[in-house]
Amino acid sequence: MKTFEKPLTQTEEAEYIRLLQEGNEQEAQQARLVLVERNLRLVAHIAKKYQSMDEELEDLISVGCIGLIKAVDTFDAGKGRLATYACRCIDNELLMMLRTKKKSAREVSLYEPIGQDKEGKEIQLVDIIEAAQTDIVEDMELQKNIVRMYQWMDSCLTVREREILIMRYGLANGRELTQNEIGKRMGISRSYVSRIEKKALKKLYDKFRVNS
Repeated sequence: MKTFEKPLTQTEEAEYIRLLQEGNEQEAQQARLVLVERNLRLVAHIAKKYQSMDEELEDLISVGCIGLIKAVDTFDAGKGRLATYACRCIDNELLMMLRTKKKSAREVSLYEPIGQDKEGKEIQLVDIIEAAQTDIVEDMELQKNIVRMYQWMDSCLTVREREILIMRYGLANGRELTQNEIGKRMGISRSYVSRIEKKALKKLYDKFRVNS
C-alpha cells in the first residue's frame, strides 16, 4: 500500500486552516491540498473497516477521499481538530455508498424514472432516497425532515398510499416488505403496488422540493 505522509501537528494544521479560510486564492488552494494529502492516512485506516464487505480497498479509499475533501471544505476551526470531524465525514461517505449499493438491489430499480420536474428533467427514485440521506454531522436537520415527512404523509397522501409506504419502508416496525408481499396483503397486484408507491414518493419529493 502507498506510504502516506505524516499527519500535521496541531500547530501546522491550524496554520493551514487559517490560510485556507483567510489566505489569497493561491494560498488557499495550496493549504487545501496539504490538508487533504496529510490526512490520507486517515482515509486508508477507516476504509480498511469495510474490506470485509466484498469491496476493493482502492475503491473504498477513493470514496473515503470524497468525504475527506468535504471535511476540509466545511470544517469549522472552532469545533476541535480536523481529524475528528474528517473521521465522521469519511465514515459517512462510505456508509452512504454501501447503502446505495444495497438499496439498488431492491425489486424496483432506484434508477427507474417516476416523472419529471418543472424543468422537464427526469426524476428517479434514487433522487428521493438521496435527498433523504444526510451527513452524520447534520442529525438535527435529519430529525426535522423526518417529522416533516410524517406530517406530509398524513396531509398529502391517500390512506392507501400511506399504508404502502409504511409497509414498503418499514416505517411502523422496521420490517420492509416487498411489493409482492404488500400486494398479497392488500389484495392487489405487484405492479399496482409499484405504481402507487412511485406516485406517493413523487408527491413527497415535490413537497420537499417546494419547501426546501
